[in-house]
Amino acid sequence: MSGERTSADVTLATLRLLWRGEVGESSRHTGRGRPRALSVDRIVDMAVVLADADGLAALTMRSLAGELGVKAMTLYNYVPSRDALIDLMLDAVYAAMPREHASGSSWQQRLRDVADANRSMMVRHPWVAGVSTARPPLGPGQMAKYEHELTAFSDSGLGDLQIDDALTCLLAFVQANARDRAAASRAHEQDGRNDAEWWESVEPLVECFLDADMYPHAARIGAASGAARGSAFDPEHAYRFGRDRIIAGVSRLADTA
Repeated sequence: MSGERTSADVTLATLRLLWRGEVGESSRHTGRGRPRALSVDRIVDMAVVLADADGLAALTMRSLAGELGVKAMTLYNYVPSRDALIDLMLDAVYAAMPREHASGSSWQQRLRDVADANRSMMVRHPWVAGVSTARPPLGPGQMAKYEHELTAFSDSGLGDLQIDDALTCLLAFVQANARDRAAASRAHEQDGRNDAEWWESVEPLVECFLDADMYPHAARIGAASGAARGSAFDPEHAYRFGRDRIIAGVSRLADTA
């Protein structure tokens, strides 16, 4: 995964692009010499497609311009920098996420739905998991996402700071798991073996070299886990286990609130 981050330098120009016409910035420029068919939205949509296919590290303004059939410098008439482009891409992906909670669901189930929606989004767009959002993009997609996720805690009895802390913890776990899932997927693509096939090939070697007397816990528990999961690491199981443990912990916190 790349070490990209969002909103490293928030400027009025970036915020105008994120919010489009709501702060007086059109998503379509029509100045002389600029293709009318090109717009911020079209640029962002194509950038997401390219990042989904090849990863964020492979996305350059030059490669993006080539796909759009324009010169790289033309893009800077619409998006001031690649960093701003990443903000726009992330906000667009956030804006496309679901915004409804199931009627009558408990707040714990709503939290599961929030976690699942974020993980599904990162499975569709693996590059998202590699972007640090310690400084979020602050666009309409981000704000709608945050507002929706906060409403999942309705009736939990938690205080405002506890809600924000719990949500931060849950989403950080989801992002870390999504990064691990993407890494496992890349390993599969590189050597043609899935995790179960990899484990099957290395298990006999581990048994030969792992001294059970010296590492009794590692030998016993590692062997049991490998046999049960069919691999050294099962991202799907790890996700379900971690998600449910976090929500159970938040539920206990709510009981004492």
